[in-house]
Amino acid sequence: MKSSRTSGTLAMAVFAAIAGSAAAAEDSGWYFGVNAGQARAKIDDARITSGLLGAGFTSTSIRDDNDHFGYRIFTGYDFNRFFALEGGYFDPGRFGYYATTTPPGMLSGNMRLNGVNLDALAFLPFTDKFSAFGRVGLNYAKVRDSFVGSGAVVALTPDENRRAANYTLGLGLQYSFTRSFAMRTEVERFRISDPVAPKGDIELYSIGLVYKFGRHEPMPVVAALPPPPPPPPVAPRPVVAAPPPPPPPPPPVIVPAPVRTQRYCSILDLHFDINKADIQRENKEKLAVAGTFLKKYPRNTAVIEGYTDDVGTDESNLKLSQRRADGVVHYLIDNFQLAPAQLTAVGYGEANPVADNRTQEGKRLNRRIEAVIECATDVAGLTVKSERMTMALLIEFDQNSADIRPQYRNDLSEVADFLKANPAVTATVEGHTGNLQATPALAMEISQHRAQNVVNYLVDNFGIARSRLTAAGFGRSRPVAYNTTAEGQQENRRVNIIINYPR
Repeated sequence: MKSSRTSGTLAMAVFAAIAGSAAAAEDSGWYFGVNAGQARAKIDDARITSGLLGAGFTSTSIRDDNDHFGYRIFTGYDFNRFFALEGGYFDPGRFGYYATTTPPGMLSGNMRLNGVNLDALAFLPFTDKFSAFGRVGLNYAKVRDSFVGSGAVVALTPDENRRAANYTLGLGLQYSFTRSFAMRTEVERFRISDPVAPKGDIELYSIGLVYKFGRHEPMPVVAALPPPPPPPPVAPRPVVAAPPPPPPPPPPVIVPAPVRTQRYCSILDLHFDINKADIQRENKEKLAVAGTFLKKYPRNTAVIEGYTDDVGTDESNLKLSQRRADGVVHYLIDNFQLAPAQLTAVGYGEANPVADNRTQEGKRLNRRIEAVIECATDVAGLTVKSERMTMALLIEFDQNSADIRPQYRNDLSEVADFLKANPAVTATVEGHTGNLQATPALAMEISQHRAQNVVNYLVDNFGIARSRLTAAGFGRSRPVAYNTTAEGQQENRRVNIIINYPR
């Protein structure tokens, strides 16, 4: 009897050892999974603003596109329930920004990246099904940057690419529904090397599914039972005739696929001289974009909003802003044959400033036209006319002088190169002065002399045909800054070069 009990105890111990070994084997093996969620990037607006400032532009607004759908596909190997190695492919998507500037222009940037990663994962089980984990490893990513400029802004390097290896970090939670099927939620940080900025981080907040190959539920331990009694004999089933086959299904109904459409939008942002409502040459290309858009989509409407700086009375500023809005509406109707019902003009005076009126630059930005233009839905592939470059250069002069400073030679060379590359365009050189001359006639003479000197410089130094250039003097009639400060007087002593396109 004693020997029998000892044998039973030994058998149970051997069974427990075998069961424990089998359970450890069930914790190891290969797995495959997919994560998807929201990817986020921190866009360095201060660096963008500094870069534009270094190129001679002031940023008026920056709109960031720093959220995107991202995903990761991975496979890995569980060595045990505490440690695994995992490799995969990740694609956080596309990020970008849109910056508007003064002089008027826009710079847009887009970043697209993807790569592969290899990580070590450490798990902390709370229960048999629920655990936390952390990851650390390396990623190798390709980053592609593209830049597009419009208006006065020209992207000197439109495309940049870089491949580099960096680290990956992450934290997450995992819940196993069965030994073969689990769900994860986690946050991961991918350090990347951007072609423009030295380093950057992309974060992916995701949820995913994991399938583990060759995992099976453990067999329950049960005591040996006597064999069951044999089943009673089964009476033979009666022979029944087979049912008739079902009628054939009706033919499928073919529904034509809907035509793919796309949303098209337009914007309008103009600036005015002091106490003026006239539309300048450099603004007509912007108006051509809005006019073409509204003519293409006659059911869409636009509200033209006029604004001023804070110099003057509230009443006079309100009237000036209404004249500016009315002038834009009349220009669009007369030049693009738009229906008057499509356009509404509203003057807001000095309300809603977009910049500080204590500075000359802030006042200039507040003397503006904005537009609220409805977007249109159209068949994919159709486009509207885009804005072309209007102002190639702005040259400043010393007081009562028409001499061209040597520092502008390279800038004038770029204007000449543009004219040579586009033989169908012409240029108008507009001369201006401050308010320091004794008479308006003398101011007009100096401004004409400045414009003519720039024309002669382009002809004599770069071989531009004189027939493609026009010099126009405006005296002190179109100030862009108030003459109450030396800074404002210097800004008004200037020449603008305006590019004219054939119609």
